[in-house]
Amino acid sequence: MGAEVAMDTGTAVDETTFRRVLARWPSGVGIITTAGPDGLRHGMTASSFSSVSLDPPLVLVCLDRRIRSHELVTRNGVFAVNVLGRDHIGLGRRFAGLTPGVTDRFAEGDWLPGATGSPVLTDAAAWVDCRVRHVYPGGDHTIFVGEVIAAGVPRITSPLLFHSRSWGQLADPLPESVTIADTELARVLAAEGGNRRRAARLTAAVRAAGVRVRLPRDELRRSPAPALPERVSVRVKDAAEAAEAATAGYRAVEVTVAADGLAAAAASVVAAVAGSGTTVVARVDDALDPARGRAVLHTVGALREAGCGEIALDEAGPRVGEDRDDGSPRHLRRLLQDAVPQAGGVRLRLALRDHHGLGLVNALTAMKNGVRDFDTGLAGSGGLLPTERLVLLCSRLDVETPVESEALRPCLNELHALRYGRRRSGPVRPAVS
Repeated sequence: MGAEVAMDTGTAVDETTFRRVLARWPSGVGIITTAGPDGLRHGMTASSFSSVSLDPPLVLVCLDRRIRSHELVTRNGVFAVNVLGRDHIGLGRRFAGLTPGVTDRFAEGDWLPGATGSPVLTDAAAWVDCRVRHVYPGGDHTIFVGEVIAAGVPRITSPLLFHSRSWGQLADPLPESVTIADTELARVLAAEGGNRRRAARLTAAVRAAGVRVRLPRDELRRSPAPALPERVSVRVKDAAEAAEAATAGYRAVEVTVAADGLAAAAASVVAAVAGSGTTVVARVDDALDPARGRAVLHTVGALREAGCGEIALDEAGPRVGEDRDDGSPRHLRRLLQDAVPQAGGVRLRLALRDHHGLGLVNALTAMKNGVRDFDTGLAGSGGLLPTERLVLLCSRLDVETPVESEALRPCLNELHALRYGRRRSGPVRPAVS
């Protein structure tokens, strides 16, 4: 049986039940600040904030009539709402009076006076600075409607949430589907030499199974140009090669860029293929290095502005003598919580390795943090997460992929035959597209 529900309409609901009900509603967290002509600053953490109108721009906050903030906002006639990011839990607790020994709440964080004089947090997820326009009674609270005088979004980050009387972040739902590209198989086969025709048949079979395949740059030098069906990209090093690839009919070109926050190389490639219908995939080199986190985020934003169709974050291979935190699911989660919103509507890809067996753990972490596109390598080609393992993980999670797992089995057998001279089962027969 379900839980009992109190339906007594003759009296108001008791305070305890009402608080429990409200606790089930997740909300953002903000710090409401105000300042008067005397320069006295005051702030408190609150979640009772909402938009009211777009024209004119109006918002509201609800303040308990018994608290100091209510007195000061009433007297000053101005307030600011600073929306907290996921990394502001400590600041939120400080302004909520939950940090013992604090005498000056503004001693932590970088605060500047806004247009009304109310303190604005310079690294907030967003802020609005308001002048009180209307005041309404609301039981033991007062509803202050503020006209927004100024506003800003200092950085793109996930918001801090309050739910069930605890601080948290956005829920991590699994995606309905993901796409998978093999960015290493063709390059590795070319480097290994061997039967070029069989290698071409194998890459065609992988593509026919539903995996996008990236071809190495030397494919641009082949004459005549290969047939270019869907799910094929080619690697280029500069704008000239990108233009050549677009002329040859490639529908996607991939260029590697440094995490320099500029994206100049990618911008030139985008300009070179403009109007051709060719998508530019910009790959950020060594993007999972914790020391490069801020630079990677700036680069993602620059690549989005440059007009790239996809942005890929590449995990670097292991370095002798180095023990870095690249493979940490915790670091990956933190990076993606900012990188995914920074990419906006541009698809964000992720090329993972399997350091210490964490490849699938990181893939799951990425899926739960907004990544829907992955780059892999058949049987771990090039040191990337094996394509077949990611497909298996998705099947166990009920996450759809365009990849037919049964069609990958003969591909694995053919790869084994190319490398070791014997096939574990029947030959691969790529479908005709």
